[in-house]
Amino acid sequence: MADEDHSFDWELRLGFLIHDVSRLRRSAFDRVAKPMNLTRSQWWVLAVLSREDGMTQSQLAEELDLGKVAVGGLIDRLEKSELVRRDSDPSDRRVNRVFLQPKSKALVNRMRKVSHRLNSQVQADIPVDDLETTAKTLAVLKHSLLAYLQATEN
Repeated sequence: MADEDHSFDWELRLGFLIHDVSRLRRSAFDRVAKPMNLTRSQWWVLAVLSREDGMTQSQLAEELDLGKVAVGGLIDRLEKSELVRRDSDPSDRRVNRVFLQPKSKALVNRMRKVSHRLNSQVQADIPVDDLETTAKTLAVLKHSLLAYLQATEN
């Protein structure tokens, strides 16, 4: 029984620790992004598009794990700031594709540098081998969670 309690305690602490680190990183990132007048959600849209420009709004919503209405609002605000543009898909006019504007490409490069500096600062006391092991472990956890969610989808 003592081993089961210890295992449960460790598993519970790990879940809380992952949550706390994620929340604190989001807060730190919000702080460094604020001077650029960019929200974290807007940054995520730009970051995703920088990897696959021209995604449909539906693909973007799925990638960001947001509703289509929420993504539509983000895109509206980014369009007003001239950071993205929407174009109808040539093969299906009902579908909108979202593209980065030239202004956003410079901003994405700037945000990557800011993100890199933040990561360097908060990870400075962690040996590279430990960071690599952590990244591999989190990737396995992510894969396992995605598999679980897919298997239990109704």
